[in-house]
Amino acid sequence: DERKEYILQVLDPVLETLVWAAIVAAPEKPLDFLIDFLRKQQALSDSDHPKHLSLQATNLDLKKQLAQMQDFLQDVGVIVATKADCERKEVAKAQEEDEDEDEEEEDDDAPDEPPPPPVSMSRQRASVSAEAYGSWNQKKPFDPPKHTKTEEQAERLRRILSRSFMFSSLAKADFDVVLLAMKEVSFLPGEQIIKEGDDGDFLCLIEEGNPECKKLIDGEEKVVKKCAPGDIFGELALLYNAKRAASVYATDKCVAWQLDRETFNHIVKEAASRHTGKYVDLLEKVTIFFSLDDYQRVQVSDALKSQTFEKDALVIQQGDEGHDFYIVEEGSLVALKQRDGSEPVEVMQYSAGNYFGELAMLRDEPRAASVKVTSDTAKVLSLDRRSFERLLGPLRELLLKKAVEYT
Repeated sequence: DERKEYILQVLDPVLETLVWAAIVAAPEKPLDFLIDFLRKQQALSDSDHPKHLSLQATNLDLKKQLAQMQDFLQDVGVIVATKADCERKEVAKAQEEDEDEDEEEEDDDAPDEPPPPPVSMSRQRASVSAEAYGSWNQKKPFDPPKHTKTEEQAERLRRILSRSFMFSSLAKADFDVVLLAMKEVSFLPGEQIIKEGDDGDFLCLIEEGNPECKKLIDGEEKVVKKCAPGDIFGELALLYNAKRAASVYATDKCVAWQLDRETFNHIVKEAASRHTGKYVDLLEKVTIFFSLDDYQRVQVSDALKSQTFEKDALVIQQGDEGHDFYIVEEGSLVALKQRDGSEPVEVMQYSAGNYFGELAMLRDEPRAASVKVTSDTAKVLSLDRRSFERLLGPLRELLLKKAVEYT
């Protein structure tokens, strides 16, 4: 009927574009993103829209558009449900016709047999995300690839993997499967390794070189991360079944170890997803990370290493060189400062979500105080100096400003 035709021919293309744009962008506030996206689409297609309006007229026009978009989005659920219902009826009708044909072709003298199992709803149209990634999600026997390596290559790769959070916690059998499945690849300076928006079917662990990650921002590719040996890139698309979040280019000769999606999904993904999700949730509660976007928080979480300390243990010692930055995951600690040979004095208390150790990193000075565990145990996440400077460089001024509050 006309309503169904309108949904399929007119609304469906709009909805697919809308949903796909949201999947690719993964906005923190989906409703605001969708409204802004639709407004931009309307501006591009409406050639009769006035080019010059007074400030008051523009404001009124935007308010009107906002109200219209909100009404439209509220109706989306009804529209999608209606479409799904139409498709379900079509599938049911097709099933009935198939069953009728089968009955007509049966031999009347044939012995009775048990009824066949219910027909799968495979003809029902999948969601946008299922259409995009369904081929990766099909269950099939797992036969990991095996790339032969020399003893020297295997030892090199083993050292790199053991330093990565994503692989270091694997059981020995799984670790050996991953090691054998990894393939050595090389890239020339300027060569594009992965492209933003593409499907992701592998990740790379860097052995040599310093590739750059770039994102398209305001129509221009901008560097969002500079990689170094030991870093991983391309894992986000595998972890979240998403399009590539950024492009990666080799800036010099790059040697990396490539791991395919299937091996990653079967061996690594579950542990890596738990690690990343847990730490991203914690970073969202740490005040200095409020200004980072989701992509940047994931990059920081990937570089964090967990450590556990018993009561009265010193995590850092006053006067030592500072090589790590710490975030408290669990437990309580205190900062103790000693002046002129006197007894240490408590100057700060820490609990989950607090951080310490940044002063020695920012000022390149010895530790200004000791930090001791006061709870039965404490878990802290550490970020080494190289990762700290690479990932938290944009927060330098904010960290220095915060430091003034307790120095």
